[in-house]
Amino acid sequence: MKQKNRQPKSLLKEIVQYLISGGLYFWTGYFVFFVADKGLHLNLWWAKLSANIIGWTFNYLLQRYWVFNHPELSKQKLRVTSKYAIITLLDFVLDYLIVKELKTQGLTPYLGQFVSAGFFTVWNFYWYKLWVFKKHPKKKGKK
Repeated sequence: MKQKNRQPKSLLKEIVQYLISGGLYFWTGYFVFFVADKGLHLNLWWAKLSANIIGWTFNYLLQRYWVFNHPELSKQKLRVTSKYAIITLLDFVLDYLIVKELKTQGLTPYLGQFVSAGFFTVWNFYWYKLWVFKKHPKKKGKK
């Protein structure tokens, strides 16, 4: 059964959904970071990496299938996933550098993650909306 034409999602609704899914990503990653750091005694690199891998998984699923969901994306899985991987790897390096630098300045990584998250909240919304999960206008004559 074909779906009826859906009304485009409002920008406000998209932002709210983005913030909810980003919050889930942040708190999941924060918890995993705590366990990796305090429980497993991993160094900063491995604690951040393990937290991010789990967070990225939740984040991708929520961003792709809830926040920026539109029918065109199902036909572009490789393109979308590749773009997500590129921006996520860039994010990881920047995040690690931010948290590491803040740590050298005397701020704990637990607080540094909040600073970093503030930056990435704006940064990733821009990249997700305008590049990773971007809607491409339909060509004339196609349904």
